[in-house]
Amino acid sequence: MDSSRTPGPGYDASAAAVAAAGEAVLEPTRGERRRSFDAADFAVPTGREEVWRFTPLDRLQGLLDGLDATDDAREVTVDAPEGVHVGTLARGEAPRGTALVPEDRAAALADEAATEATHVRVPKELELDVPVHVRVVGRPGSRGAGHLVVEAERHSRAVVVVEHTGGGLQADAVEVVLGEGAQLTVVSLQLWDDEAVHVAQQEALLGKDARYRHIAVTLGGSLVRLSSTSRYAGPGGEAEMLGVYFADAGQHLEHRSFVDHAQPRCTSDVRYKGALQGETARTVWVGDVLIRAAAQGTDSYELNRNLVLTDGARADSVPNLEIETGDIEGAGHASATGRFDDEQLFYLQSRGLPEDVARRLVVRGFFADVVQRIGVAEVSDTVMELIDAELDLAVGPAAVAPEALAVAATGTGA
Repeated sequence: MDSSRTPGPGYDASAAAVAAAGEAVLEPTRGERRRSFDAADFAVPTGREEVWRFTPLDRLQGLLDGLDATDDAREVTVDAPEGVHVGTLARGEAPRGTALVPEDRAAALADEAATEATHVRVPKELELDVPVHVRVVGRPGSRGAGHLVVEAERHSRAVVVVEHTGGGLQADAVEVVLGEGAQLTVVSLQLWDDEAVHVAQQEALLGKDARYRHIAVTLGGSLVRLSSTSRYAGPGGEAEMLGVYFADAGQHLEHRSFVDHAQPRCTSDVRYKGALQGETARTVWVGDVLIRAAAQGTDSYELNRNLVLTDGARADSVPNLEIETGDIEGAGHASATGRFDDEQLFYLQSRGLPEDVARRLVVRGFFADVVQRIGVAEVSDTVMELIDAELDLAVGPAAVAPEALAVAATGTGA
């Protein structure tokens, strides 16, 4: 069932109206979307396509016509613990291309432009106690493309933090390959300057019994469009995909997640939460889950929540679930977009808290369950600090210490 076209939970009335008017280009099923390394296989989008219908194409500054990336558009540095291999991969050099095949014109152009990929490989059975840090700094006014391949070999365990800062027009890919029994967390931080445009495809292929966590944190940039996918190469895989985003006036933050269940006894859990403040702030979340006929015993769930803090902001949320077998453990999705809860605000104020402090507590509590799942203390702390900075813009500087807010919001501290 594709709930974007069938009445029920997640039913997208606007998409249905566009389709009924013959204006949209819809897909028969998510699994049949074209994948190719050749940009010529993708027509230049018009905005009618399902995959592009929410994106303001005029703000991509010609990205879909041709990337024309320059060598000095970005700087990439890798800080890795001892034992981790760091190198490069040319186009067509394995494991590049093992997990990720471009799914749209922007990704294909980025792949063509990124002639040399950064390669991070965690050898088999190596367990890292500290994260690998990959820092991508874009040069303002430039056009850049990049490709990062993260390979976690069998029974290894690691955390990789990919931090995007700076500016310019940036298109890139993050490709993740997990061997049998590997445990890998990838944190993708989008902390761009205000004018930056970032379009990315991030895709993982999980080996037998592998555990993968993908965490997207998007707070900066003028336009950020992040497509994240998990696929399974063997049975027993576990994928957890988390997202946190906070849009201000003028920002367009778009996240598209896809879990492709094609192997038996695999699980997936997708949870994205976002807040919006300021007129013209815009967020989009599209969550696709496909459970193919061979994926018996699948257990899947996806959730999206949006908190609209001010008038004029808009959040679109579209969960889609396609099931091709009845032999599953469970599958469900949920989506909600709402305004600030005045009852929660009243309750906290009745306990003597000033209104600005009460508002901070409500927003912190809204994000807390996803942030706590990140599992990397330094990243969780950074995310909460950045959310506090966003709140400073809306309600002014905090009247109490952030640590006190964290304890009050979660009961245990964020």
